[in-house]
Amino acid sequence: MAENGNGTPEAPAAQPPGQPKMQVLAQFVRDMSFENILAQKGLNAGEVVPEMTVQVSLDARKRAVEGQYEVITKFKVASTNKADGSSLFLLELDYGGIFAIDGVPNEQIHPFLLIECPRMLFPFVRRIVFDVTRDGGFPPVNLDTVDFLALYRNELVRRAEAQKAQSSIV
Repeated sequence: MAENGNGTPEAPAAQPPGQPKMQVLAQFVRDMSFENILAQKGLNAGEVVPEMTVQVSLDARKRAVEGQYEVITKFKVASTNKADGSSLFLLELDYGGIFAIDGVPNEQIHPFLLIECPRMLFPFVRRIVFDVTRDGGFPPVNLDTVDFLALYRNELVRRAEAQKAQSSIV
């Protein structure tokens, strides 16, 4: 033991709690659909003023192997003609990852799965959306960064309000 300068032994420093560890074991496209509605109508992109909407949802589940989880990010990217609201294209992408996670307390695993894991997957989703829209004959869509923490918090608020509304009905 070391001394603290006045001749008394110093207690050993407390070890910091284990740092969370995450390993991406696999990434995959679970489902993808791209509908080029503009081409089906026989129009070209120069005849429209596009407007874009992006919807994001997440799903996570524990796998049979201890410490492994599957996280699915679901993106729906729709483009419509601003002038008349007609659809130009629709891209739906379910992109997943399998993660080995250690050192995360049980009460923190849910937010970890729905915030940190999607952050790891997002650059790959962005690239797929960019390539598919470009290859589909449109200017490539470069998705803005998604704030998964805000998305998670908004979902918690939405669920709390739904639960409150449900309890006031009863």
